[in-house]
Amino acid sequence: MIEIEIQNETHQSQQRLRFAAVPRIGEGMRLREESGVWEHYDVLDVWYQKAEFGDVWVPYVHVRAANSAALAASPSARVQALRGR
Repeated sequence: MIEIEIQNETHQSQQRLRFAAVPRIGEGMRLREESGVWEHYDVLDVWYQKAEFGDVWVPYVHVRAANSAALAASPSARVQALRGR
């Protein structure tokens, strides 16, 4: 398993998750929101930084909600946007 830091542009947050493979730019992924709902995110950028220990490179992923307009809207507008898919 690879531990990756996810930088979420939509919520301006960071979290570390474990993956079997590093996602690629343009791929989609589903992440669980604080409310418990699974949302679809697009991978905007992937980069690697050298870790503080040894000769290890740590992956970082920058994501944004695929339907960020619906996320910013009121809950009723969000439900309507989801039904329109």
